[in-house]
Amino acid sequence: MMTEADLREGIVRLSKSLFDRGFSVGSAGNVSVRLADGLLITPTNSCLGFLEAARITKLDREGRHVAGDPPSKEVFLHRAFYDTRPQAGAVVHLHSTYATALSCLTDIDPDDCIPPLTPYVVMRVGTVKLLPYFRPGDARSGDLIRALKGAFAAVLLANHGPVVTGTDLGAAVYAAEELEETAKLLLLLRSCPTRRLTPAQVDELRTVFGAATPGSA
Repeated sequence: MMTEADLREGIVRLSKSLFDRGFSVGSAGNVSVRLADGLLITPTNSCLGFLEAARITKLDREGRHVAGDPPSKEVFLHRAFYDTRPQAGAVVHLHSTYATALSCLTDIDPDDCIPPLTPYVVMRVGTVKLLPYFRPGDARSGDLIRALKGAFAAVLLANHGPVVTGTDLGAAVYAAEELEETAKLLLLLRSCPTRRLTPAQVDELRTVFGAATPGSA
């Protein structure tokens, strides 16, 4: 079982990987991991490429700040997922380019804004809900996630970016990466006749691989 120190180092390592590959820029984005006694989250105004393990924020179960620097101003997004999805072990919120671009379009399906182009988006991400725009730091976005009652493992915040969960930190990062790459494919294919996976093919993936679905990990 990973210790808190291991998890802090994991946040540093995987956050830097996201930053180095352009999934976040500047001080955009935040990453958290659930603990038995609360959660760890990247600090406010921190850069995912230059985190220090000892300065990562720790909150207790009630959301009180108990260690490290002050938490991200969007901690409510993370807590909303942890409160409604007991299987969520980590949350990744990015402003990644293609997913954010997709969130600005007016003609995407708000109930399924990342359609099944590939088996991997089905397996790692599942159905993605588009949530209405609120300014960054507005806790009403967290209220919207809570209102979903754990039915989605990932959401897309309109004109803002994705928030993705996973059973652990690695799974959440992989899912966020898969969502971004699928958003890129969707934008590249917008003017082209496109073949998507059929409902039967999606069901097969869910049966064989236990793929991500609303309400799953």
